[in-house]
Amino acid sequence: MSLKKEIISLLENMSELMELDGENKFKISAFKNGANSLRQINNLEELIERDELKNVKGIGKGILSVINEYIDEGEANDYVELKSKIPNVMIEMLQIRGMGARKIKQIYDVYAPDNLNDLIKLCQDKLIQKLKGFSEKSELSILEEIRRIKESSSKILLNRGFIIAEQVKKLLYNSKTVLQIEISGELRRVREVIEQIELICLVNDYNLFEEEATNLLLNSDLVLLNKNENKLILLYSQKIRVVIHYFLNKSDFVKTNFVLTSANSSLSDLSLNNNYENEIEIFAENKMNFIIPEMREHEVFEHFGKDKIINSDLSIENFNGFFHFHTTWSDGNNTLTEMVEEANKIGFNYFALCDHSKSAYYANGLKEDRILLQHKEIDKLNKNSDLRIYKGIESDILKDGSLDYDNDILSLFEFVVASIHSNFHLDEDEMTSRIIKAVENEHTDLLAHPTGRLLLRRDGYKLNIKKVIDACSQNDVAIEINANPNRLDLDWRNLFYAREKGCKFAINPDAHSLEGIHDIKYGIMIARKGGVQNSEVINCYSEGDFQKFINRKIKRI
Repeated sequence: MSLKKEIISLLENMSELMELDGENKFKISAFKNGANSLRQINNLEELIERDELKNVKGIGKGILSVINEYIDEGEANDYVELKSKIPNVMIEMLQIRGMGARKIKQIYDVYAPDNLNDLIKLCQDKLIQKLKGFSEKSELSILEEIRRIKESSSKILLNRGFIIAEQVKKLLYNSKTVLQIEISGELRRVREVIEQIELICLVNDYNLFEEEATNLLLNSDLVLLNKNENKLILLYSQKIRVVIHYFLNKSDFVKTNFVLTSANSSLSDLSLNNNYENEIEIFAENKMNFIIPEMREHEVFEHFGKDKIINSDLSIENFNGFFHFHTTWSDGNNTLTEMVEEANKIGFNYFALCDHSKSAYYANGLKEDRILLQHKEIDKLNKNSDLRIYKGIESDILKDGSLDYDNDILSLFEFVVASIHSNFHLDEDEMTSRIIKAVENEHTDLLAHPTGRLLLRRDGYKLNIKKVIDACSQNDVAIEINANPNRLDLDWRNLFYAREKGCKFAINPDAHSLEGIHDIKYGIMIARKGGVQNSEVINCYSEGDFQKFINRKIKRI
């Protein structure tokens, strides 16, 4: 998270805690307004370095003191003290979507639950609906949200899984007996949400490995739960299980990795009678074509049949176009030049800038006058560089399905991404019709994060995804595979149907920072699970073919 987002989050969290604590409304509003003021600033870190944050409207002495302390110390004492005064259950209830501080305080003042289980009981006994402003629907929503919170508590996102796995590998490689370590299980299969991390180790001494591994764990975030035969079971930071399998024999190492990576599929039932140097030999012995680890899912086998699977050939080396990214013109952390230069380092050679549109006021979205200023900057950069930047926008889909600029403004753009950032709670028919109308707009080139899900935080909105896919196919609109690890949307299980319908895809990290650019790898992993080919991804188009794509309906360049 960027420093800007950290500070905004701090101020917003403090305003919520103040409301729970019964603080006066003027102080609460001051912190909320302070967060909103910072959201509109593009050069926050520069202002901090020049000690000019005090000149920003809405940032008074009290808020400035909190911000400075957070920057200097990594935490703010006012926040820590405030949090210590609030019952833990009230803080837990802030995780429940739709439950603001006022409603939480109302429940606590009447029933004083000690924990979320108490809140579940209150809902089941139909006591919450008796409170003013609540209903039976409210109770059901609270129960569903608590279920989601509990289910998510022992799971992590894909990117976090890889980070932890690499940390553990680095730790274990300090053991003199370790010869090789590979990531296995659901992380190797690239599940979007990880419940357990599994590593396969090739060692030359069981007893020495156990002794050294146990000693290495002493100063880490790992706690040894127990030891089974050839297996250490650990807990990482009190949340995620890490299982380490270890073998002396290379063939046992390969076989176990194969079986673990093929969980919930018939692949684990294949003949494993010989000694193997690699998995290719296992497939060859069973007279099967090799199947990449990402596609070893029962959903893939059910759709294609394991004898008819065509592996994805998707690779970052084939990517040319970098689309749907954000800069300091809206809510990004880096300038357009910085983003383009960083993306070019990993091989991208043309770009479509897609900052937020005017409806995304909370993200400093572009009003009409700022669009023209941004386009002047793009023209200047294009004139002085061999790298071509196309004028794009992430235009909000309004409740009625229209985009949030009229056609005269939309015609100024060379690449239009349509997406939803509001009114998530429409019924299925209304939401489906809303998205289809946006897809049918002749200016729309790409439907971004189609279901709106935030993994472990928010389910996607209700919609008929097949009808939306049909509309994208019929209107020649590409579908995004959003590579942000919080989204990974379109879900890989829906890629099969979209591919059958002949849809095009764009894989975009939705990057708001230089670091975010590199999230592209997670989108590629997910696309490979669905068997997506280079030829189906518009990022892999040559610039000439991309120009043909953006001119397929209306003349742009």
